[in-house]
Amino acid sequence: MGGFFRLKEHGTTVRTEILAGLTTFMTMAYILAVNPSVLGETGLNAYSVFLATALAAGIFTIAMGLFVNFPVALAPGMGLNAYFATTVLASKATGSPITPEVALTAVFISGIIFLILTVTQIRQMLITAVPDSLKSAITVGIGLFITIIGLKNSGLMTIAVENTVTDIPKGVFADVLGFETVFHMGSLETPGVYLTLIGLLLIGVMMVLRVRGAILWGILATTIIAIATGNVDVDAKLQGASWSPDFAQLNFWDFDWNGVWQTGLVSVIATFTFVELFDTFGTLLGTASRAGIMKNPEEGRKRVGKAMFVDAIGVSGGAMLGTSTVTAYVESASGVAQGGRTGLTAVSTGIAFLIALFLWPVVSLIPDAATAAALIIVGVLMMQSVKDIDFGDMVYAIPAFLTIAFMPFTYNIANGISLGIVSYVVLATVANVTGKGNGKYRVHWLMWILAVLIIARYGFIGSQG
Repeated sequence: MGGFFRLKEHGTTVRTEILAGLTTFMTMAYILAVNPSVLGETGLNAYSVFLATALAAGIFTIAMGLFVNFPVALAPGMGLNAYFATTVLASKATGSPITPEVALTAVFISGIIFLILTVTQIRQMLITAVPDSLKSAITVGIGLFITIIGLKNSGLMTIAVENTVTDIPKGVFADVLGFETVFHMGSLETPGVYLTLIGLLLIGVMMVLRVRGAILWGILATTIIAIATGNVDVDAKLQGASWSPDFAQLNFWDFDWNGVWQTGLVSVIATFTFVELFDTFGTLLGTASRAGIMKNPEEGRKRVGKAMFVDAIGVSGGAMLGTSTVTAYVESASGVAQGGRTGLTAVSTGIAFLIALFLWPVVSLIPDAATAAALIIVGVLMMQSVKDIDFGDMVYAIPAFLTIAFMPFTYNIANGISLGIVSYVVLATVANVTGKGNGKYRVHWLMWILAVLIIARYGFIGSQG
């Protein structure tokens, strides 16, 4: 292993790499509980999603380690899984329902597009084209989007709705898809509320104390409290649950190609592709820098390029297994901080995810309140990117603010990205033409193309398209 992963060259050992891999697993294992909870709202079977999540994380994280020698783990991404769920449920209000199978097909197609963009180097061009402030705003907006889901799921925030479409199943997203909504504080008399507050407190304290895997430990502790207080029916949850994975229930290649063409998911596919584009780039580049890989710029760029290729394959591969977009996880930085420097770290993380396939009885006991607390904390972590936005410069501040505001308030990630891009192109162009920008603001030609496509999209399809 020392020769294959070049451990000596990177100044690390087998023991250090394995411990780093387990650290990464502990910090991101919450996705095993959260993803089935989120995608289960769409009608997908929670156990099937659990299998797909563990398999996708295990297979593609190991691939990242073996083929790229990169200490980065992959799993279904937060934000994109929420977008997946809201797209399916919101479609019922538009009269052109999108089934989970159609949405999985859209994710698969976005992965193919992603792969083409990677091979043709257009992906790297887009990364350069979009200003850093807008990239950071996308991360912050998605964080707020996830937070609303957590607040709603916990009962900490209730939403009064009029004219709600009656055939939307009751769940995390159902109430926010009506025509008129009013936000209220939830009742502390509701068990889910106080359990979520307990979970938030536990995770918060552990994060302050820098306990590795704080989110996962918080979820497990909240679950134990929920069981002890009688808020989880253990017998009912464990009835029929098996420690051995039943792969027959995996939604493998469960696609609906005809449904994609009939419902016209152009904007949905574009959003999956666009969000994943910047989310992955920042994670890969940041992790590579912290691991010392970018000390040799030429080799660093090559390895990041290979990592992007594996990541792109993971998007379509995850859809084939039956889960939303697979992406590189920023939690990989925890393993790097523990000393992980090579692909052996990723391989260790991936093996841990495959072992987790045998833990469904434990995951099935986790209540919504516990995963809700995790969602809110993930929102906190994503909010940290706001510090990278220059709010003193209106050319950057206004597009960033529109991006951040429109994602949670319109309950649509695509709306936020679209407003951000168009407003930046307009404001930067005005500043440059009038001389107020002093040549400071660069508008890449790809940004013009994106702006035109966005305007055409809203002009011909409308805001509900």
